[in-house]
Amino acid sequence: MASKMLLRPINIAFNAYRSHCGTNNLVHVAINEKTGIATVTMQRQPVNSLNYELLTELKSAFEELGSKKIKGAILTSSLKTIFSGGLDIMEMYQAKEDRAKAFWTALQDAWITLFSTPYPTVAAINGHSPAGGCLLSLSCEYRVMVNNYTIGLNETKLGIVAPFWFMSSMKNTISSRESELALTSGRLYSTEEAFKVGLIDEIAENKEDCLAKAEKFFLRFKGINSIARAFTKDRLRGKI
Repeated sequence: MASKMLLRPINIAFNAYRSHCGTNNLVHVAINEKTGIATVTMQRQPVNSLNYELLTELKSAFEELGSKKIKGAILTSSLKTIFSGGLDIMEMYQAKEDRAKAFWTALQDAWITLFSTPYPTVAAINGHSPAGGCLLSLSCEYRVMVNNYTIGLNETKLGIVAPFWFMSSMKNTISSRESELALTSGRLYSTEEAFKVGLIDEIAENKEDCLAKAEKFFLRFKGINSIARAFTKDRLRGKI
C-alpha cells in the first residue's frame, strides 16, 4: 500500500511529515518558517536505496510542499557518506509482476513530481550519488555537492539500460556529447570532475557548508514573480 503523508507540527518553527502506513519515517520534511525553505531528508538505512516505500514518500512530500507557501526545497540525506545508493536491487530481482509495476510507477511518479515542482529545488549532495541517486539530483534545479564523493548514471556497469528519462535528465544538465560518453561507459564523476562538466553547480567542504550554499540559491529569486518563474520552468522542462 502506498504511504500517505500527513502534516504534523513539531514546534513553532518547523513542520514535519511522517508516514502512517507501516514505513519507518523514510523521509523527514522540515519547513523553516523564518526563511520559507523546506528541507527534505532521506533517511532509509543503510544507503537510502530507492524502494517503493521511499519513492512513494518522496513523491508525497514534494506534492504536499506544493500546497505550502515555501520559497524552495532542499533534498538531502541523513547519512554521513551516502546521498542515495540508487535503486533498490531487491525491487528488480525476481520481483512479482504487481510489485514490479508498482515500483517502476512509483519511480517515475517521484521523478516527475520532483522534476516539475513549481517551487525551486536544490540537491544538497552530502555523499555518494550513483544511478538513481544521481537522477534525484538531476531532477533538482541546482546541485551543491560535498567534496570527495562520486556521482553519475552508472547503469551500464551493472548491465542495465537507463530509462530514456534518466538520459534526458542528464542531457538537460550537461552536453549531449558528454552525456553519451558518460552513459555508455557508466562513468562516475568525482565532485571536482562533476563541477567541471556542469553536472553540479557548486562544491562544498561538508554538509553544513552544503546546506548553507543550497539556501543561498533561493536568494536569486528575491523580487522574481513566483508564478512567472514557475511557468518559465515548466516551459523549459516540459519538453524533456
